[in-house]
Amino acid sequence: MGNTVIELKSLSRSYGYGEGTTYALKDFDLEVKRGEFIMIMGPSGCGKTTLLNIIGLLDRPNFGSYVLDGESVARLSARKKANLRSKKIGLIFQDFNLIPTLNVLDNVALPLIYSGSKSKSKRYIAADNILKRFHLEKREYFLPFQLSGGQKQRVAIARSLVASPEIILADEPTGNLDSRSAHIVMEELKAIHEEGNTIIMVTHNPSLTTYATRVIHMLDGGIDTDIKTVADADLPQPISVHFGRANLDRKNSDLAPESESTSFEIDIKEEIKTTKKKTKKSTRKLKKLQKKTAKKKKKETL
Repeated sequence: MGNTVIELKSLSRSYGYGEGTTYALKDFDLEVKRGEFIMIMGPSGCGKTTLLNIIGLLDRPNFGSYVLDGESVARLSARKKANLRSKKIGLIFQDFNLIPTLNVLDNVALPLIYSGSKSKSKRYIAADNILKRFHLEKREYFLPFQLSGGQKQRVAIARSLVASPEIILADEPTGNLDSRSAHIVMEELKAIHEEGNTIIMVTHNPSLTTYATRVIHMLDGGIDTDIKTVADADLPQPISVHFGRANLDRKNSDLAPESESTSFEIDIKEEIKTTKKKTKKSTRKLKKLQKKTAKKKKKETL
């Protein structure tokens, strides 16, 4: 496994045609090492969000190459890109993007559906475990409108981590938060980075660059300055990622071991048993009713 996780070469993304063409990115080059915490800054319209969208496989460039973990993404189908994104990349947005009709537990468990987890109980156990890390287990059944801004962002971070991705992309994660909530969110991201995750974060707040190992200033679709504050040799060791598993990687020290059943898991099992008993009882009643109906029809025929 190489030390480079993302490699962009001569990347260009433009909008419009002819004289109306506008470049969000132009001849953009970037190499990201495993375990880096990169802060991307720059004025509005310089291409920061476009860059994150391309790295997150939500958009594609007009020209240039993008290699993700040694694999070119240029000719991947939309389905394969979605599968790759669900396993390798966690996304955090400024406006949280929580589904308003789903409770916190369902919002956090959602990425596991796309990463291939078919067991609903395992998805809920994984979501429950990651929410405990962020001290949100008491709000699992709250709807998003019942949460504060800081709580919503922590739920969004939990959702980005539940499938154990190696790369976290954050677009202004503190932009809508007060200073106290922003500090809590940044401390969580710091802890995630120290476990070996690669983080690329867009921000307008220069005071947050103290968390970064590398600060990139963008201007007019390119890199203006690129400063590393931590040597590559001193970056955190990459996490061991196990894709396609509903339960979290052992990187979360406060998770229960696989051999132990959490109270949540026991509740799910009990619920399944109760449902099966009710189904059997209903089936027996239906068969008796069918027999009575058949006998009645037989008498009427005679």
